[in-house]
Amino acid sequence: MGCWKQENSSNWIFPTLLLCIYGFFYMMKPSEPFLTPYLTVDKNLTIDEVTNKIFPVWTYSYLVLLFPVFLITDYVRYKPVIILQGISFLTTWLLLLFARGVVPMQLMEFCYGLVTATEVAYYAYIYSVVSTEHYQRVTGYCRSITLVAATVAAVLGQLLVSLAHVSYFYLNAITLASLALAFACSLFLPMPQKSMFFHRKEAADNGPAPHRARATLGPQEPRGHREDTEPPSEDTTPRHEQPPGWSQSRPRALRVLVQLSKDLRECYSSRKLLYWSLWWALATAGFNQVVNYIQVLWDFRAPSHSAAVYNGAVEAIATFLSAITSLAVGYMKMNWDLFGELALGIFSAMDAGCLFLMHFTANIWECYAGYLIFKACYMLLITIATFQIAVSLSMERYALMFGFNNFLALVLQTIITVVVVDSKGLGLDIVTQFLIYGSYFAVIAGIFLLRSICVLVSVKCKRKVLRFCKAPPSLAEQRPPREPAAVCATRL
Repeated sequence: MGCWKQENSSNWIFPTLLLCIYGFFYMMKPSEPFLTPYLTVDKNLTIDEVTNKIFPVWTYSYLVLLFPVFLITDYVRYKPVIILQGISFLTTWLLLLFARGVVPMQLMEFCYGLVTATEVAYYAYIYSVVSTEHYQRVTGYCRSITLVAATVAAVLGQLLVSLAHVSYFYLNAITLASLALAFACSLFLPMPQKSMFFHRKEAADNGPAPHRARATLGPQEPRGHREDTEPPSEDTTPRHEQPPGWSQSRPRALRVLVQLSKDLRECYSSRKLLYWSLWWALATAGFNQVVNYIQVLWDFRAPSHSAAVYNGAVEAIATFLSAITSLAVGYMKMNWDLFGELALGIFSAMDAGCLFLMHFTANIWECYAGYLIFKACYMLLITIATFQIAVSLSMERYALMFGFNNFLALVLQTIITVVVVDSKGLGLDIVTQFLIYGSYFAVIAGIFLLRSICVLVSVKCKRKVLRFCKAPPSLAEQRPPREPAAVCATRL
């Protein structure tokens, strides 16, 4: 029995190792920091075509695909979607290497939208094949390996461009080879037997009950606790009455969707989670928009056909600073319930300042510096927001809120793209766009600074009321010593 437990506990190593190898190779894209120079120099596209016609397609395709892919990913239990992501990666880079013209590049952006929509499978897969006691460790492995790979890729790309004078075409060929290795790794991943939403019943049947309880229950309200524990008891009674067949899948899917809507409604009924989620959606929309178009601004400030390009070095430093700031959050001792929204307001204001700097300056090095500070501030805040939301929820509800917050962010980003960027909208030039983005973050900062001031003033007023309520008993306690003194004086 002890040998069986030891063997079962070591089953997490193989899928974790394979997933980390997959994550390393799919993030090992040395050509990515040089996408805009490649499109303008090698593909002979203009900055306006890249900005207003090609890049917006990624946002639109990502929005259309995100929600159905989110549900399908859980229904098919992750691995098929990871394989689909590998195929989409290969298609994207084959088009990038060998296709020419605006329409093929728009198709390439659509395929990349499918890549980003399927990214959820990478982070969700591991929780379906390892036990709960390994969650924290494997999450650290999977996330750190992607940061390491992104940093190594950016440094390698910069060294190859600056020192070896490798063309952008061969950088993309190296990326394609790395993605092919990632796709090969995905084929050997074990097929999970459970998932978070559609296949929880199978997990409950095959595994011990306490084990599942640890995975699903969190520090929630009693009502939320009952909702999380009701489905297993509901599913155990008709288990023998469910013959295999297509007719049984529809009720289960319907039950899952109803339960998801109930969970969402209950999660957003918490004012704390609502405000953190609001910042998450607003800031992520702006951050994705800036990251999507920052290379265009750099190419405008220092044209790649006539100036040295240091995009890879800047991305490497930005990734390293992001990792440092994310780690620093774990060592911060602060009452986030009291000062969290103040931090959101202050660092969002810093992000707005960096974007205004990138708009007004003509110096490429100041643009680089502004981007580094902007990305570090955002990564600091998104890490704080992540654990503030996660600490209050079970894993299933956190995954649901994570997906829904990102969906809202994508809706906002799509609105910004249609109005500001797309040639069918205003079609603004890249410099004016960054003025809009700076103003957008200034509005976010204003919202949360005002909110934090209201919270701090409210807490201060409550403390004054409490001190005032405690004051009369303390005065009453001082009166008895005076009365004996008065009595003694009268007797004398």
